[in-house]
Amino acid sequence: MIFSKPILFSAVQPSGNLTLGNYIGTMRHWSKMQNNYECLYCIADLHALTIQENKIDLKKSVLDTLSFYLACGVDPNKSIIFIQSHVYQHSQLNWILNCFSQFSELLRMTQFKIKRKIESDCTKKINAALFNYPILMAADILLYQTNFVPVGRDQKQHVELTRNIAHRFNSLYGNIFTLPKPLITQYGSKIMSLLEPHKKMSKSDVNKNNVIFLLDDISSVALKIQHALTDSEMPSKIYYDISKKPGISNLLEILSAITNKDINILLKELEGIMYAEFKKIVVDCLSKFLSKLQKSYNDYRHDESYLKKIAYEGAIKSQLRSQKTLKDIHDKLGLIPFF
Repeated sequence: MIFSKPILFSAVQPSGNLTLGNYIGTMRHWSKMQNNYECLYCIADLHALTIQENKIDLKKSVLDTLSFYLACGVDPNKSIIFIQSHVYQHSQLNWILNCFSQFSELLRMTQFKIKRKIESDCTKKINAALFNYPILMAADILLYQTNFVPVGRDQKQHVELTRNIAHRFNSLYGNIFTLPKPLITQYGSKIMSLLEPHKKMSKSDVNKNNVIFLLDDISSVALKIQHALTDSEMPSKIYYDISKKPGISNLLEILSAITNKDINILLKELEGIMYAEFKKIVVDCLSKFLSKLQKSYNDYRHDESYLKKIAYEGAIKSQLRSQKTLKDIHDKLGLIPFF
């Protein structure tokens, strides 16, 4: 199967309410990417199963996430939108790639190290999927002969692992897999928490004042931004420096993303402005952005029959695209049916 454009794959877990970090890190780029790539946008419900301590209504979360995809401008007539568990080839390739992955390289995954440290400090136990899920992520990507994967800086390591697994398989069986490359934007690829700007904004954060959720009411968003950590420099100076001014830099990245203005342009506009006024500007712009996004989301979310139609059609298209790759792999490995 030959495609006229490079293939791009991206996915988000439907494990609860999506955050501003999810939007800025990847989802805001999806609409434009449809013009330059053959895009596959996956709702990674199998990955969401790795988190069991808070039982979620996965069916509802999947439909919520699909509504956000559409609200962010993903067009099902231009791109394929599908639910991971609806395409069985992902699970089949996952097991095969386990056989070409090394225990030691999974141990080196930074996110696993962080989760293991968190779990060791409390009574929770790590399930095997939390250790193993980068291989399923590799299967997600490789199944479609993906050329590019838009990721945040913290996910680059997973794309590198995917390339290593693919190279290992290719060296034995020929050029079956395309080696994917990460797409990382200069700004916004990793939005930080509001009160602790040295750590990533995360939907699982215990302190919800650290996180802006896409469905937060506007008054709540205003309070969270007003309380966001800045610094004590006098007089106030607004400039971008992650190490010296992490809080200010984080707010600048947020403002840049939602206004589509380069940070250097924003710095000229904000010259001489005090921190309180800067935060008010962020609140005003963020409120307008979220109000528009939430209205679009609600319009889509109220039409479940349309959402299910998109998921059904996306599953069929994804299965058709993935079958050839899986058949080639089965042929190389000798997994050929005798009937």
